Amino acid sequence: MSREVVIKAENVSKQYRLGQVGTGTLSHDLKRWWALARGKEDPYLKVGIENDRTKTAQSDYAWALRDISFEVNKGDVLGIIGRNGAGKSTLLKLLSRITNPTTGEIKVKGRIASLLEVGTGFHPELTGRENVFLNGAILGMKKKEIEKKFDEIVDFAGVSMYIDTPVKRYSSGMYVRLAFGVAAHLEPEILIVDEVLAVGDAEFQKKCLGKLKEVSGEGRTVLFVSHNMGAIKNLCTKGLLLTNGRTEYIGDIDTIVSKYMKSQLSKSKIEFEPTDKDAVNPFVHIEAIELLNSSGDGMFMINEQLPIKISGTNRSMTDAVNVNVFFNADEGFNIFASCSVPAKIPIGRFEITCFIPADYLNDNNYFIDVMVVENGTPRMLLKDTLMIEGQEPQREAGWQGKFPGLVKPKFDWQLKF
Repeated sequence: MSREVVIKAENVSKQYRLGQVGTGTLSHDLKRWWALARGKEDPYLKVGIENDRTKTAQSDYAWALRDISFEVNKGDVLGIIGRNGAGKSTLLKLLSRITNPTTGEIKVKGRIASLLEVGTGFHPELTGRENVFLNGAILGMKKKEIEKKFDEIVDFAGVSMYIDTPVKRYSSGMYVRLAFGVAAHLEPEILIVDEVLAVGDAEFQKKCLGKLKEVSGEGRTVLFVSHNMGAIKNLCTKGLLLTNGRTEYIGDIDTIVSKYMKSQLSKSKIEFEPTDKDAVNPFVHIEAIELLNSSGDGMFMINEQLPIKISGTNRSMTDAVNVNVFFNADEGFNIFASCSVPAKIPIGRFEITCFIPADYLNDNNYFIDVMVVENGTPRMLLKDTLMIEGQEPQREAGWQGKFPGLVKPKFDWQLKF
């Protein structure tokens, strides 16, 4: 027996103009008009490059998404995964009707609540209370319906002390907690959640994932984007894997996660273009992240020191900048982190290398995140920049199996008798 389809995307593509954003040029408008007048296709729907951030742009236009087609049934929990820049956030904006596709069609049945970034749907000058009622009204709910859920939302978000304070004074964590509480409790038929939950602490993330499970158990549909593979596997019933703006695979969530992790294990260096919004901001530009003692495929020997070099430009006009490196397990949770403090990164171009000691890591796969901090304030977080694989050299004697655990430090032992 077939289930009700609530989201259907057919050959959806989204094109953006590179460089300075404007209303276009007269020459472009004339070319478009002349093509349409002759019954031809719009030339700017054909001109463009694939959304591959490892390549230099050869056109004024780029496809953020290209020919995406899929269906989501009522009650499904769809995990959307892919590298930074794969098109995940663009797809969610299309599904949320924040922007329209360049080509193709999206059909949605039911009310949608979206949580795409900190502060989405909130008016900064209004209080938390006023924003709860505003968001409920946008979803088409009556005042009495919102009042019925109000105390539950505030309790979930843990902001009762500040509920009558303008949200512009909220921290990012408070913003997210209240926004998620509103989105999850006002009973939309479809809930769309981006990586924004990463802003909250571990306890709140666990609370949110529990609520998402509860929501899906009530027959509502959830679309969930995350780099946390553990959360994806635990929550989602099926997955969509995006690569350079195209669908690589859609189907069983375990297969999706496996394909994603294998696709990451392909190189020991990632470079970022000056136009890459993930790696460029007014404070810093990360140019490259490189595993130095690898054969080029992201593999390293665990009995050798592991150097990870980060190069870029410090634009902050202060040397109170440092870099953090996070090592994460396949399941998405953090194993350990290392900070460049007390080293100070100079203004201008820099190269800094983190040396992970030999005989510390195990023969596992690891995802590496990089965070740039200025004066104690995080300015940039690059998720899953590299996936690397530790390999153990052949042991001449003793047990030949794999040691348990995510790390395998070589400690000193002392024997007395």
